[in-house]
Amino acid sequence: MKGIIFDMDGTMIDNMMVHHRAWQRMLSKLGMDMSLEEVHQKVHGVNTEILERLFGDRFTHEQRVEISKKKEEEYREIFKPQLQLVDGLAYLLQEAKTRNIPMGIGSAAPPENVDYVMNNLSLWEYFDVVKHSDDVENGKPHPEIYLKVSEAMGLSPEECLIFEDTPAGATAAQRSGADVIVVTTTHKPEEFTSNDKIIRFINDFTEVTIEELLAEFVYE
Repeated sequence: MKGIIFDMDGTMIDNMMVHHRAWQRMLSKLGMDMSLEEVHQKVHGVNTEILERLFGDRFTHEQRVEISKKKEEEYREIFKPQLQLVDGLAYLLQEAKTRNIPMGIGSAAPPENVDYVMNNLSLWEYFDVVKHSDDVENGKPHPEIYLKVSEAMGLSPEECLIFEDTPAGATAAQRSGADVIVVTTTHKPEEFTSNDKIIRFINDFTEVTIEELLAEFVYE
């Protein structure tokens, strides 16, 4: 392991249920009523891709972009009072920085949401590379985001360890060639199938240390 890459939503911050509620409200306004469980199962990835998948050609690209912006504004308003890092992550980031381990973020979130988290939690100093939905043409489970992050870090994906929380994200990491640790904030371990790159499931970052990772996952 020469570098660490994090997904953001659901991995660094436990916010996926807030996203689900914001999506549920927006979809209802558009005439599509879903339970939170249905949203949990069906709504994932880049916003414009989600809308195209759910509504086909009902909306133009420009309309999908505008709907996405409104949904994210609602999400940020709902989430701000409870915005915080997943337990143990602040310490892990500090320990990795102390050891000069390169770190990156590969998020499916739009840039406004990434900046919202990075600015409010003062995280910029820890990361060498931060990429979001505007940096890729293909959302997860396509590996593009992780290929671009690792390349920008000057590493191959095989030299990186990726933290993810969703099956689609873990598949993107797998397809890039990187090992994956899954944070079970959003999905249960049994929801992850046919992924031979998952090396561990953790509830939060108190269950893993930099010393342990360096000892266990040495790149050869």
